[in-house]
Formats: sequence, structure tokens, C-alpha cells
Amino acid sequence: MSSFSFLAGSKIRTTVRNSYCQPLRLSPPRADRYTGAVKPVFEQTPRRQWESFHCEVVRGPGYGATWHFHPEYQITLVLRSSGYRLVGDNITPLTSGDLVLVGSNLPHVWQQDPEGGRTAVHAIVVRFLGTLLGRDFFEIPEAAAVKRLLRRAARGLRVTGRTRDAVAERLQRLVESKGLSRVAELLTILEMLAQSRELQPIASAGFVPILSSDDQGRMERVIAHIHAHLTETIDRATVAHAAHLSEGAFSRFFKLRTGKTLPEYVNELRVGRACRLLAAEERKVTDIALDCGFRNLANFNRRFREITRLTPRDYRRQLQRSAA
Repeated sequence: MSSFSFLAGSKIRTTVRNSYCQPLRLSPPRADRYTGAVKPVFEQTPRRQWESFHCEVVRGPGYGATWHFHPEYQITLVLRSSGYRLVGDNITPLTSGDLVLVGSNLPHVWQQDPEGGRTAVHAIVVRFLGTLLGRDFFEIPEAAAVKRLLRRAARGLRVTGRTRDAVAERLQRLVESKGLSRVAELLTILEMLAQSRELQPIASAGFVPILSSDDQGRMERVIAHIHAHLTETIDRATVAHAAHLSEGAFSRFFKLRTGKTLPEYVNELRVGRACRLLAAEERKVTDIALDCGFRNLANFNRRFREITRLTPRDYRRQLQRSAA
């Protein structure tokens, strides 16, 4: 049994027995709180007086967060979820076992699909500052590899393979740890990540976030509209109206803040939803295409292949082979 399977079982409980890694019980997400690759808001990490870094076990129908950034680095392990994550300019469907290191001030959000059925969120989230052990700690020779790791995390890093399983097990230990053992577990995790060759960058090399919340209300209306009408026709004029902008001004506004055109952004969301449905259900590809807002199979196949480099059927076959 893999380390992840061990974690997903009985070890992490609804109520964590000690107070060092607090579980969150979240109320259902509202449509107007959904957000994607937009101008992020600054989020203050709720670190308590007795802790040098923050750890939480998330359980509930959603993650309870908008598109945001913070100075802390973040490690997120998804044990169970149905939706997608947005890190920088990358949109990826969530799967059990997804493990990511997010860099300081890199915009991100983990989004639960409201139509994900009975799949509730179960995740471990750790946040820490680069100065948690003092401003010069990562300057010592022994910490050189971890310093390089944190620099690479500026684009976000997806952890795969045996490293993912080993780090997932360590995160379980961290949840239960106290005192200096808690700090030691975090340093061990960072060292494992620093020495691994199984880390993949997430955001594109040219991604430059706009760290401002001046237009947050406008963007929340836009993204809420896209989310509510994802399975329907979404045209620029209607979305521009929701933003109270002309079509030309809206196009510039949206591209500046997302790095994508409106069709590119919508297609990535739809293909992400299609990936989840292909993995979770035995429905016909044509039915899934229609359920994700594509009006014909040819367009669906073309957009799916542009984003995943696979046809929908090949994607499903690959998943089935992996499961076998």
C-alpha cells in the first residue's frame, strides 16, 4: 500500500487530537466567492502566537478561499477533492494525492467543484515564512539546497512519484507533532523536496502576477458569471456587461489580469471539468462534451487536445491503464 493510501485511510481524523494542526469545518461555497485567475487579494495567514508556522487539516464541502496570495510558502496535499487548482496561470484538475509547493506571493486557489457530488474536501495545508528560523537560517551552507528549492517554488512545484508518497507520510507526522519535533518534520520535508528530481514547475516561465485587489469586485462578478454559465454559451458582450466595461476595454482588462483571452480561459475550465468527468464516470465522450459546454464533438476534441496533448478517449485509456 502506498504512503498516500495510508494517509487517505484512518490516520487523519475529522478532529485532530492535538491543537498544533487545527481542522477547519467549512460552510458551502457561494457562487459569488468562486474565483479563477484574476487579480488576487492579499490573505493574512492565521498563525497563532505559539507557532512559528501554520498547519491545518481542511475538511468540508469547499476550501473556503478566493484567488489570493500571501508571503508564506505553502504546501498543499489533497487527500480527497473534486475540482481544480489554479496556480499562477495554470489550471489543473484535482486528483487525490495532488501535492504542490507554492512560492511566496504566488497567486493561487484550490476550488472544489460544486457539482462534485458527495466528494467532500480533505486536505492538509502548511504555510511558513522563509524567515521562520531567522532571516539568515537558509544562508548557512547546509541549507543551500532548500534555498534553491524555495527560489524554484516561485512558479509553484508539483511533487510526483516516490517523493510525493514519502512527503505525504511526513505531512501526516507533522499533523500529529508537537514542539521542536514539529519544526524538525517541516525541515525534513523541505530537505526531501530539495533533493528530489520529481518536482515539476506549474506556472509558465513568463508569468508575472498583478498583486493588487483594486478591481476585485469587478473580477468576482466576471468569474461568478463564467462559473454560473460554464455549460452554456459565453460571449464577450455579456461578460463585458457584467464587468460594466465596453467589449474592447474588457478584453484588455481580462488579458492583463489572467494572461489569457476569455475563450482560452473558458476552454481551460471546461477541459478541466471534462478531465474530472472522464476519470470519474463511464458516460459517453459526446455526453461529457455537452455537459462541459461544448456544442459539438469536433470542437471538444480539438480544444481538449490543445490543452492536454491527448484526445479525450486517449486520456481515458491512459487513466484506465494507470488504474490497472
